[in-house]
Amino acid sequence: MPDTDAEKWNAIYAAGGHTRDEPAKVLREFAYLLPVSGTALELACGGGANALFLAGKGLDVHAWDISKEAIASLHTRANDLHLTLETRICDVTADPPSADSFDIIVVSYFLERELIPKIINALRRNGLLFYQTFIRDRNNDTGPHNNKYRLAENELLHLCHNLHIVLYHEEGMIGNTQQGFRNEAMLIGQRR
Repeated sequence: MPDTDAEKWNAIYAAGGHTRDEPAKVLREFAYLLPVSGTALELACGGGANALFLAGKGLDVHAWDISKEAIASLHTRANDLHLTLETRICDVTADPPSADSFDIIVVSYFLERELIPKIINALRRNGLLFYQTFIRDRNNDTGPHNNKYRLAENELLHLCHNLHIVLYHEEGMIGNTQQGFRNEAMLIGQRR
């Protein structure tokens, strides 16, 4: 059993787990909101699908993760796609991004509530936060089983209250739960 978060995630990525080929829906469907140039960060990037997507859009991209295995895999994928990005192996909870550093920050399927004010502070003026992660109201077993890593109803809105909310989407368990955007919440916010 791994002793640290880094060891745990290294084992998961070494076994080929948690790698997504598609960028998060919040980024994919609202890419038209991205600036034509700027510096972007994918925080807790894992396999880096969001970082690769952003690099493909011509942005200067940084990708950070605690797992050296995830970062190594991301380097391979970036090289195969002839994309350039800067990577960093770090524990983002212990070493968050500096203030006023990024035009775009993307966070998907990662939740450390205490880190969100620092993420917001890392945005430059008019910078955008694209955030998508799991919620507690769910219709299947995808995502973490521990509610510590799932958002309560409308919690992401409250955590990002200092931002101008461009988009918020959370369907919960309303209506036909076999259709729509379920088990997750997404937010796009702008620092002003």
